Amino acid sequence: MLLRIFTEPQQGATYDDLLRVAQATERLGFDAFFRSDHYMRIGPGDHGPGSTDAWITLAGLARETSRIRLGTLVSPATFRLPGPLAISVAQVDQMSGGRVELGFGAGWYDAEHTAYGIPFPPQRDRFARYEEQLEIISGLWSTPEGSTYSFEGAHYRVADSPALPKPVQRPRPPIIVGGVGPTRTPRLAARFADEYNVPFRTVAETEAAYGRVREACAKIGRESIRLSAAQTIVVGANEAEAKRRAEAIGRDLAELREAGLGGTPGEVLEKIGEFAKLGCERLYLQILDLNDLEHLELIAAEILPHV
Repeated sequence: MLLRIFTEPQQGATYDDLLRVAQATERLGFDAFFRSDHYMRIGPGDHGPGSTDAWITLAGLARETSRIRLGTLVSPATFRLPGPLAISVAQVDQMSGGRVELGFGAGWYDAEHTAYGIPFPPQRDRFARYEEQLEIISGLWSTPEGSTYSFEGAHYRVADSPALPKPVQRPRPPIIVGGVGPTRTPRLAARFADEYNVPFRTVAETEAAYGRVREACAKIGRESIRLSAAQTIVVGANEAEAKRRAEAIGRDLAELREAGLGGTPGEVLEKIGEFAKLGCERLYLQILDLNDLEHLELIAAEILPHV
C-alpha cells in the first residue's frame, strides 16, 4: 500500500504553504503529493488567502522536489480545454522528470464556476464533454512523434494537431478517474483510466464501487485496473491528541473513526488494512490542517513503515 498526501488548498492556502507540505511529504518518505483543483472554498468559513491554480502549483513543485509523484485529485474538465490541458500536464511532466499524474473528473461545484465566470453545463453535457476530453488528451499523448492527431466529436474538434509537446512518461502520464457513479464512471474508468479512485466512502461503499469498475473492465476484456481510495485522516499519539486535531479541522473524532481514518496509529492501521483487503493499492490521506507538520511526522513514523 502506497500512502499519498492529499491537500485541499481551496480552503485557504498559499503556494508557500503547499511547498512546505510537499517538501515534508518528500522528506518523510511518502509516495506522492496531490492537491485538489478548485478555485473557491467549499462550505462556509473564512476564505483566507483564497485558492491557487493547481497546475501552476504543480509546475513550481516539480522544480522544488525530486522524488515524490505529483498530481491532482481531480482536475475538472470544465476548467480547461483538452488541448491546453494536455500541453500543461505534459510540460509539468517534463519539468518534474516524469513524476506527474492527472486525476480528471467531470466537475461538480457549481458555485465556483459562477464565481469565476466558468460555464457550468448540465450534468449530462458535462459528462459528454468529459468523455471527449479523456479521448483527446489520451490521443494527443499517445500519437507518435512526427504524426498528427485528429478527432471529431459533438463538443470538440481537433484537426491535424502535431500532438506536442510530449510528456516524459510513455505512453502517457497515468490518468486517474474517481467517483462512485453507478454507470458512467465505471465505464469511463475501464476505458480510459490507469487508476480508479473512490473518494471519502466507507469500506463497504468502496468495495461496492470497486466491484462495479471490475465488472466494467471485464465487459471490455480488460484484466485489471489499479484501485485507490481517498480518506480524511486525523491521527494522534493518544486519544486527547487525536481529538484536538479533529477539533482543529472542525470534525468529530467519532465520525472520522466511522467515515475516515481517525484515532490512534493502531486504529488507523487496522482501518487501512481493511482497504488493503479490497485490493486498494494507494491511499490518499486528506490533510486539512496544513500548518500541523507534526501530524505528517507522526503518520510517517507510526503508520507508513507498517503498510
